[in-house]
Amino acid sequence: MDTSWDTLPLKLVESVKQTIQDLGFQKMTPVQAACIPLLLNHKDVAAEAVTGSGKTLAFLIPVIQILFQREVPLKKHDIGALIISPTRELATQIYEVLQSFLKHLPQFSSLLTVGGSHVGEDLQTFKAKGSHILVATPGRLQDLLARTPANGPSLSAGVKALEVLILDEADRLLDLGFFNTLNTIFAYLPKQRRTGLFSATQTSDVISLIRAGLRNPVQVKVKEKEAVGDERTPVSLLNYYMVCEEDRKFSTLVTLLKEREYEKTMVFFATCACVEYFTVVLRDLLKKSQVLSIHGKMKEKRFKIFDKFRSLSSGVLLCTDVMCRGVDIPSVDWVIQFDPPSIASSFVHRCGRTARIGNEGSAIVLLLPCETDYVKFIQINQKVNLDTMECPPNVPDLLQKIRKLQLHDRLTMDKANRAFVSFVQSYAKHECNVILSVKNLNFGKMATSFGLLKLPKMPELKGMKITDFVPVRMDYNSIAYQDKQKEKSRLQKLKTYKETGSWPGMKQYNPQQEAWSQAKEKKAKRKKKHEKKRKGHEFTQDDLDDLEEDFKMVKKLKKGKMKNKDFDKHFGCEVDEENEAENQKTS
Repeated sequence: MDTSWDTLPLKLVESVKQTIQDLGFQKMTPVQAACIPLLLNHKDVAAEAVTGSGKTLAFLIPVIQILFQREVPLKKHDIGALIISPTRELATQIYEVLQSFLKHLPQFSSLLTVGGSHVGEDLQTFKAKGSHILVATPGRLQDLLARTPANGPSLSAGVKALEVLILDEADRLLDLGFFNTLNTIFAYLPKQRRTGLFSATQTSDVISLIRAGLRNPVQVKVKEKEAVGDERTPVSLLNYYMVCEEDRKFSTLVTLLKEREYEKTMVFFATCACVEYFTVVLRDLLKKSQVLSIHGKMKEKRFKIFDKFRSLSSGVLLCTDVMCRGVDIPSVDWVIQFDPPSIASSFVHRCGRTARIGNEGSAIVLLLPCETDYVKFIQINQKVNLDTMECPPNVPDLLQKIRKLQLHDRLTMDKANRAFVSFVQSYAKHECNVILSVKNLNFGKMATSFGLLKLPKMPELKGMKITDFVPVRMDYNSIAYQDKQKEKSRLQKLKTYKETGSWPGMKQYNPQQEAWSQAKEKKAKRKKKHEKKRKGHEFTQDDLDDLEEDFKMVKKLKKGKMKNKDFDKHFGCEVDEENEAENQKTS
C-alpha cells in the first residue's frame, strides 16, 4: 500500500503539503494511515498507539479537511472543531502545529484557551475573532462553557455547530481526574458529531469514556511490525536500567550527563523540590552544558523554558512527570529516570519523550540494589523489556563540591533539605511500595548522595540508627543567604530565637509525631472502616420503594381515602379479634 503524502485525501493548497513535510513526515505513520480515512468517512475513532507515533497529525489533518469541505461556511462564532488536551504544554504544542496549517487558510480562526491566563481575556478574544477550531484544557473549557456573557456570543452557543471533537491523551485526561469534567462538557455538545479519542493506553477508565462520548466507534490499535508481543514503546527506543549504590547515585547521573554533553537529555525526578535543588547543583557541575528545569509548581515560566529547550541542539532538562505526556520535543537523544515514577504507566510516557516518529533514542532508569525487582514489574505491568547497562567504574566523589555550594548560600542548603524530605515522602507513597519500600532505603547513603550537611528532623527517621552518613560539624546558623533581604530577615529571627528559644513562625518539631507515611496509612484505615460502617446503614432501592409506598398510605389515611383497618393491615398491625376479646375478659 502506498502511504506517501501524495495519496492523502487533503485537497488543500500545495503549500500545506509542504508544511506537512516540514514537520518531518515523508509518508504516513500507521496511526495516521488508519485514522485519517475513518474520520473522513464519518466514523468515530478510538485509537491506541505507542507514544511518538504521530497522533497529532492523525487528527489535525482530518479536522481541517472536514471543515474545508463544509458546504455551508462556518459563521464567525461557530466552533466547528474542539480539541481537548490534558496539559497546557501539550495544548500549546497542538496549537502551534495547527497554526502551521492555518497560515495558509485565512478563512479559519482558532483559539487556545488553557489555565494560567485570565478567563475574561479568552472571552474577549472569542468575541472579537471567533474560533472555528478551539484547542483547550478541560478545566478551562468547562469554565468558559458555563459562562453566559451579558452581551455578545457564548461558547455554549458556538459549540452547537460542532463537527469534530478530539480527545487527545485520553488516558492522561483520566489520570488527572477529568472524567466528570468531560461528561459535563459532553452535555453542551451536539450528539451528531465525529469524535476521535487518542491515547497511548486504553485502561478501563478510557473504555468507560469511550462509551460515554463515542457512538459505535471503530477501535484502532496500532503496533509496529517489529514489536514483540504487546511492547508499548517504539522499536527504535533502546530501554536500559542501571543499578547503583545510594551514595553513588547522583554522581552516576553526573557522569552519564558529562558523557552526553553534546546530546539532548531529559532527566526525570520524583518531586518539584528535587528538580529545584539538583538544577542548582548540576549548573555548577556541568559548566559546558545548558541546564534547564520544569516542574508543576512553575506557572508562566514553564512555556518559555519549554520553548527554549525545544530549540536547543544539546542540553539537559530536569523535570517532573508534568513533562512525561504528549509533549513533542525534537531530537531528544536520552531520557534518564533518576527515580522510578510513582505511577507505573508514567514509565512508558517518560521513555516516550525520545525515539519519536521513527527516530532512534535511548532511555535508562537508575535503580538502587533494593529496587531490582522493579525491572520484572515493569516487564509484566507495562510490557516493557529493559536491558542492563553497567554502572560507570570511575564515578567521582562529589560530596565536598556539593556541600560547598550549600555553605556558600543558605538557600541551596534549604533546597537540599526540602529535596531530601520530599523524596522520602514521595517514596513512602509509591504505587509499587511492595517492591519500592521506604523500609529498604539506606537513609544515610541517600543523604550522602544528596550532599546534605546534616540529616533533617523528620518523623520518618524517628528511632532509626542512621549509618553511612557523616554530618558536617559546625554552627549551621553561621551559613548566610546570598540574598541580602532574606539574610536580614533571617538574622532578625535568629536574634529572637536566641532570646526566646523559639524560631518565629516555625512549628516546633514534635519527636512524638507520627511519620507522614504512617499517618496516611492510619487515615486510610479509618476512612475504610467509616465507609464500611456507613455502607451497613445504606438503603437499597427496594427499601426506598417500600418507604415511598408507606408514605402514600399515610397520605391516604389522612385524607380519609383509607380505612383504619386497611391501614393497619398494610403495616402488619391488624388485630386478631378472638385474641383481643380474650384479653378484654382477662383484664
